[in-house]
Amino acid sequence: MLAGFLACLFLLPQSWWALVMAVPLIFGAREWARLSGFSAFTANGYALSSVAMAVLIYGWGGPYHAQIYLAATAFWLAVAPLWLAFGWRLQQPLLRVLSGWLVLLPLWLALLDLRAYSALGLLLLMGVVWIADSAAYFTGKRFGRHKLAAQISPGKTWEGAVGAWLAVTVYTLIVLGVAAAWGRVQSPAGWLLPSVLFVWLVFYLSVLGDLFESWIKRLAGAKDSGNLLPGHGGMLDRIDALTSALPVSALMLLHGQLLTRALL
Repeated sequence: MLAGFLACLFLLPQSWWALVMAVPLIFGAREWARLSGFSAFTANGYALSSVAMAVLIYGWGGPYHAQIYLAATAFWLAVAPLWLAFGWRLQQPLLRVLSGWLVLLPLWLALLDLRAYSALGLLLLMGVVWIADSAAYFTGKRFGRHKLAAQISPGKTWEGAVGAWLAVTVYTLIVLGVAAAWGRVQSPAGWLLPSVLFVWLVFYLSVLGDLFESWIKRLAGAKDSGNLLPGHGGMLDRIDALTSALPVSALMLLHGQLLTRALL
């Protein structure tokens, strides 16, 4: 699957890349609907309507991409932490429909815009999430003693989170070192602090996205979001950390001026 993903990332035209990235959107939307208690028929309708929304954004939403990322950023930095802290259930169908779109559509859009900006940059950014996830798993299995969020995801530990944080920090230093050796970065020392802080934010968001999906599954009484990938769960189980990390990254990297105005 990774080989196929890399081939699509670096070889496909942008329009075909958008079509391929609609696949996780479709399956993710269907799983979200099923976790929200919708029937199979309604879940299929929700998946199709999500694709229709994506087509509208792709075809006519160009001037509003920044605003979509800003809404997603507000959700992940303000709403989602409160959602988890207070254990909100929000079982109302309309709220679940809207929150599902806010989780999935900005991710799909970020995969398009970040790839158009730099395919390698998108891969390196996704690498932060993948490395954090893997390091947290292995560190947690070996040293885990203290639960990170026992009521949401009992398997996650603070030791795993620290291991993941160290791993992504080392990863950032390696990427900066290679970029400097290739002459892509003229002043590595000047890039060090901004790069590390940015990666730490991406790491925090990846943990938040993971916990958020775990809470949705817990409300539904499900261990996995689906059975699309035997032994690995569903699509949401694979992209949960990306749903939070990539849209915020897209806002910061592609629309920094809008973010500055919003903060001020």
